[in-house]
Amino acid sequence: MTTVRFLTSEDVAGLATVPEYVEAVRDGYRQHGEGAPAEPRTKLGNADPPGMLTDYSAILPGAGAMGGYMYAAGFGAEDAWFMTPLFDAESGEPLALLDGASMNPFKTGAAGGVGVDALARPDAASVALIGSGAQARGQLRATVTVRDVETVDVYSPTKENRESFAAEMNERLDATVAAVASSSAAVENADVVITATTASDPVFDGDMLAEGAHVTAMGQYHAEKRELDTTAIERSKYVPDLRARVSQDAGSFIHAVSEGVASEDHVHAELGEVVAGEAPGRESPDEITLFDSGGTGIETVAAAKMLYDRAVKEDLGSEIEFAPASEALTGK
Repeated sequence: MTTVRFLTSEDVAGLATVPEYVEAVRDGYRQHGEGAPAEPRTKLGNADPPGMLTDYSAILPGAGAMGGYMYAAGFGAEDAWFMTPLFDAESGEPLALLDGASMNPFKTGAAGGVGVDALARPDAASVALIGSGAQARGQLRATVTVRDVETVDVYSPTKENRESFAAEMNERLDATVAAVASSSAAVENADVVITATTASDPVFDGDMLAEGAHVTAMGQYHAEKRELDTTAIERSKYVPDLRARVSQDAGSFIHAVSEGVASEDHVHAELGEVVAGEAPGRESPDEITLFDSGGTGIETVAAAKMLYDRAVKEDLGSEIEFAPASEALTGK
């Protein structure tokens, strides 16, 4: 039998700082850019009862870990459940099973932060944030760790939500955070534009993007999800997290291809290739860059291994046992 550490969402919450998430995820993308394997998500849907089962995986030899993310949503529960199995990259033995709920906005936000650091102008100081939920919080908190952000304009359709978000972030961050009445008011002249929504239609006009802007779009995880319009895709240097998912579930890109304004050749490079120095990132102050973050096992495994190491050091979690196949299948 093998002892495995089980970490609850409460165990994981507060176990690492936002900069630590960003650093771990950056290293994960560097490893992928140097050849470490990762696969895009697979998703199974069901109509009655309505729900979905999703998973994705990655191997990060440099971190000594491999694993992924599996989550179920719906199926009568009207909720979601996130599980992260973590294995030793050398032996294959299970190391941990994490409840991935509380780390979700942080590891996803960290991927966005890595994208900003790799692609935004070094002097980027103003942020437009479309969305005011947990993922928007994660994206913004990671972004301010990689750039000296001075101002943030946040827009979401519900006035109370954007105002409460602005008030909360003003207390938490050094930047001045203001709620604005439209996405156009947020995006105009912004150095960094972040979309953290579940929108099926574009949330701003791509013509509004200033020269030299960077866009991070993290709601592009379904072929029917279109946070960005075709103009934003056409004007940008397009960098996805995984090239393999671009034609699968990168909704805005898929739509741009169908409209004839983009093709597979429009994909500049994967984020990992930029981080690893295998492909250039921003090459001029005026170009518009775009990181399409649909979610991968890279940030999941990188963050989970960091949290596992910290939990071992602090003796957090409980122990469960797994039987190796040689033992379970033979009965010995």
